Amino acid sequence: MSGWDERIAALGATSELLRLLADPEDLQAAAEAERLFWMTLASGWFTAFADADFPDFVPAVNTHLNCVGTNPDFIYGTATIDGTGSYLLTGERGDGLFLLMDIAAGGLGVMDRPGSSLGLLDFDTLSLDHQGRFSLLLSADRPADWLGDWHYLDPSACSLSLRQASYDWGASREARIAIERTDKAHHPRRRSASEIAERLSALAAYPKRLSGMALGFIAGQRGKELWNRLEHDNWAGQGGVPGQHYYQGLFRLEPGKVLLLETELPDQVRYWNVQLSDMLWNSVDWMNRQSSLNGGQARIDSDGRFRAVIALDDPGVPNWLDPGGNCEGAIMLRWTEASSGPQPSLRLVDLADLRKALPVDTPEVAQVIREAQLRARRRGVQLRRRW
Repeated sequence: MSGWDERIAALGATSELLRLLADPEDLQAAAEAERLFWMTLASGWFTAFADADFPDFVPAVNTHLNCVGTNPDFIYGTATIDGTGSYLLTGERGDGLFLLMDIAAGGLGVMDRPGSSLGLLDFDTLSLDHQGRFSLLLSADRPADWLGDWHYLDPSACSLSLRQASYDWGASREARIAIERTDKAHHPRRRSASEIAERLSALAAYPKRLSGMALGFIAGQRGKELWNRLEHDNWAGQGGVPGQHYYQGLFRLEPGKVLLLETELPDQVRYWNVQLSDMLWNSVDWMNRQSSLNGGQARIDSDGRFRAVIALDDPGVPNWLDPGGNCEGAIMLRWTEASSGPQPSLRLVDLADLRKALPVDTPEVAQVIREAQLRARRRGVQLRRRW
């Protein structure tokens, strides 16, 4: 049982990450960190036994595995591949805002190692039939008799990552995608004891790796003193969408005050959102709380600007961002394929003076209306494909 003992010891070593917390002695923070460790272990199971010969798009993050700043508007999928092989993707585009696939030389899977993006493929560039179906071949060379869409596959590729975005949760039709390797015969195999042991050992070490990424990101934000202010980042080479403007920072609420977010909007933008996370970089529960808003959900003020209010209790405004009981947390806003990347601002406002800081025509949202909105939000999340 030495292998078991070693794996349990590797899992236990994750507790070393508690030093990354702002206050390692804070019992609440430590409990939530332990929850993160178990969450990342569960997330890792989806990729621990991935097989490049029999790939499958699996959801390593979702509503219940909401670590590393999961975007509430995205349905994610990741598949392990062998860049020297050939893969056929078939399915339906769906009618969401976009469906993007990143071909990469690395990934966040349990057996993956860090690696750069090798290119982003937009499914809107594919040829669809009258039912919105596609057929895409990934390979080093295009077969002479292949009539469908083809994309070059770099031999260093080892993962495919999907993002499909939706503004209207549960109303749009999600994409459906199947992937199969075509350059090898279909011969499933039984894994050897040594391979199982190797992958279980990697899985046991995974919480330290992924949780460390999350806690390290927040520690870095704290180190920059990004309290109630935002920095620009494009996340180039770090898993971000190329050409996307990210604004990220930390929020800190004070008694009797709320935090007002204000920004202009780009003249043209394919997609945008703003979302809140806790101090472990877990996205705040977006199924039961209005902790995020996107370009389809947000109310734009009469002057063309977007304003949102971060407050522990409902301030009765349309664009309330609920931090889920957290006085401190992380905030991220992104503009995708935008004509510009406006810089948002954050400022503390006395709750008693909030209405003075907002346009005079800002409507008041009654509790009965908010209740209906939140119930509709909850239904919409559950109607989306999450696993």
